[in-house]
Amino acid sequence: MALVAVSKTVGEDAIEAAIRLGITDFGENRAAALKTRQQKFAQQRWHFIGRIQTNKLKDYVGKVKLIHSVASEHALSAIDRRATTLALVQPVLIEVNVSGEQSKDGIAPKELAPLLEAAVSMTGVAVRGLMTMAPLTAALLDSADRGAGRSADDARRCFADLKELRDETAASFTGAHAIELSELSMGMSNDFELAVAEGATIVRIGRRLWE
Repeated sequence: MALVAVSKTVGEDAIEAAIRLGITDFGENRAAALKTRQQKFAQQRWHFIGRIQTNKLKDYVGKVKLIHSVASEHALSAIDRRATTLALVQPVLIEVNVSGEQSKDGIAPKELAPLLEAAVSMTGVAVRGLMTMAPLTAALLDSADRGAGRSADDARRCFADLKELRDETAASFTGAHAIELSELSMGMSNDFELAVAEGATIVRIGRRLWE
């Protein structure tokens, strides 16, 4: 399992301390901050975890290990065009809104197979897996009764559903060009233990690392 340290809320001193402790992967959700920090910490592996704006792709396509947040065919096609222009293949994850909350980005589960069908013909992207965020109720997991009640159940169900969706969908794309659904990016500071229990291969931890 991989740990991505979400560094958007901390300064360079904290990042340097994390590197000394052995952390190698970092995530940023803003293109400008990512560009600056990549230049400062060029030896680390960087991930883009924010909402994709096609006019910012030049700042991270071909420069990050993984883009976690592809949430539309439009975004995937734009990444493909940019990567093809640079003669490279950009690894990405498809963001799935498993909980169905309107406040969250991501495609609906039923949209995953059609999006992967579109990806099969793209030469500049490699779909490595899926990403999701737990329901808003999971924020309660960090309260005094952390890990109990509806909040934990909602988060666990979300993560389990993403894994099930991945397993069911992967069977239809065995051997397909540029599709290898091996990664599940799920779990953050409030709920990463539940995500790991449900099969996460990548967790994105911010506040819990920097407290």
